[in-house]
Amino acid sequence: MMSSRLRGIFSVLQTPLTDAGELDEAGLRREVAFNIRAGAHGLVYPVLGSEFQFLSDSERRRLVEAVVSEAAGKIPVVVGVAAPSAAAAAEHARHAAQVGADAVIALPPYLSPGTPDEVLAYYRAIALAAGRPVFVQNGSPALSPALLLRLLREVEHVHYIKEESPPSAHNISAVVSAAEPQCWGVFGGALGRWMLSEMRRGACGFMPAAEVPDVYAQVWDAFQAGDEAKARAVFNRLLPLINFEMLLGMQVCKEVLVRRGVLHSARMRTPGSVPLDGDDRRELDAILADLSPLFRV
Repeated sequence: MMSSRLRGIFSVLQTPLTDAGELDEAGLRREVAFNIRAGAHGLVYPVLGSEFQFLSDSERRRLVEAVVSEAAGKIPVVVGVAAPSAAAAAEHARHAAQVGADAVIALPPYLSPGTPDEVLAYYRAIALAAGRPVFVQNGSPALSPALLLRLLREVEHVHYIKEESPPSAHNISAVVSAAEPQCWGVFGGALGRWMLSEMRRGACGFMPAAEVPDVYAQVWDAFQAGDEAKARAVFNRLLPLINFEMLLGMQVCKEVLVRRGVLHSARMRTPGSVPLDGDDRRELDAILADLSPLFRV
């Protein structure tokens, strides 16, 4: 397990499928290798952007093993262990630790919201099973900054927050300003659409999708080097893709990975996903024409 604190761009991997709808483990391994080559600082799998809730437990375990194996210690891997109950989440956390995850991340129980005490018990079960740093993913319904601080103070191994509950930048400020020593960092999410504001407020990293990690890394690197003007110029070229993904969903991310030669199919596991039509593809053509000069691989 890596001893340094986690920072930078941690790509949320998509779950590749074949055109026939079968899991594509070879495609997932290519996605891992692509993100490492493109300059991602870490990997996250499987979480909402990976369609984890539509995978069986055995599929989750198998694909987590593939990701950790393919990463081979080159960059850290944060394994998603969210589940409807503490017992189920603990099983995933235990497996993540056994296969060599560097950290784990979990939404709160996502079928039936718990009381604050139940949420604490849920994360205690995860932390005990994992025995390594835990990210609390704060989405919807949101956990208050006060409850996030309780988790940091009261649950061993809870050291990170992934904040994407609106207004996320304000929530990051509330947690960072508390200067809680058990908080090793707050990451932004939501495809990084507020990353400039969130970096100014103290975000130590981001968990965007996996299709353009090289561009996200350039925004991060420029800002960390003190060149906010360059960071904003690169971000402004990235923003149309983020907006398009917010509108049409993760199939856009998979389509970009297909166009970059990483995946063979943009098929989704999520029921009801609407495929891109001809006008969508033309809009994506225009977005990528402007963005692709920033690609590094």
